Amino acid sequence: MANIIAVIWDFDKTLLQGYMQDPIFKHYQIDGDTFWEEVNNLPEKYWKTQNVHVNRDTIYLNHFLHYVKSGKFKGLTNEKMRKFGEELEFYPGLPDFFKRTVDEVENNPRYSEYDIKVQHFVVSTGLLEIIKGCNIFPYIKDAWACEFIETTDENGEKTISEIGYTIDNTSKTRALFEINKGVAHMNEKPDNEINVNTKIPEASRKVHFKNMIYIADGPSDIPAFSVIKQFNGSTFAVYPKGNVEAMNQVEQLRREGRVHMYAEADYRENTTTDLWIRQKIKALAEQIRNEEKAKLTKFANPPLKHL
Repeated sequence: MANIIAVIWDFDKTLLQGYMQDPIFKHYQIDGDTFWEEVNNLPEKYWKTQNVHVNRDTIYLNHFLHYVKSGKFKGLTNEKMRKFGEELEFYPGLPDFFKRTVDEVENNPRYSEYDIKVQHFVVSTGLLEIIKGCNIFPYIKDAWACEFIETTDENGEKTISEIGYTIDNTSKTRALFEINKGVAHMNEKPDNEINVNTKIPEASRKVHFKNMIYIADGPSDIPAFSVIKQFNGSTFAVYPKGNVEAMNQVEQLRREGRVHMYAEADYRENTTTDLWIRQKIKALAEQIRNEEKAKLTKFANPPLKHL
């Protein structure tokens, strides 16, 4: 039974106000604004000097490796990135919100009778190892993000040296279909028999799109918002408290029909964000319950009668 309600999250500026890479910049005494300015200039630089296109969403990974090779990020490893993840500070109400949304459904006999569950997923252009180290990770069912490959030098010291896996704002939609089909990502080896191209009847898919809620902060997630809405899922945008520019940005998304609703990125109990998402989860749980109950009624054998 596809009785899973999937709450799917962008990461930076959706769950935390800044960027997940900030603890790395702080540790190595690198100015984050300068780093990102350099990254933003790379597409024009490479086009002018080499007539080469680059992916604007993931070119920062190459810049990370340049910093490693130049010694600015000396000795940066996947293990260190997990440690940096421990330093991330999230918006108010997290990670309690994750546990609360899961428990409210799973501890309710009305829904547990039909094995209805809430699962949280992260789909980010950021770094998976940092996500693995943060305090919301225990509440995440699966995550899609960029990964580095390490090499070991002659002294046995590891360091990141190659790009292993990338996800950009367009390929986030691929992750949505993998969630839809039940393709595990983090803990699944590459030759998994089920992948995004496997033909699976809609009724047999693990998470129906209509049971997905996608939450993000801005225009970069328009491809994902579009897919979710196309298949009758729910979309929600957040903005930092007091940030008028960010609020206008998500209001524009609402006017364009990209998102159903938006509110401040505050996940404490009884805020607008908390109430909207939890009520949407409850409505989906009720819908799944009614569908499953109708199936049982349809296929149940009528009681035997005396002849």
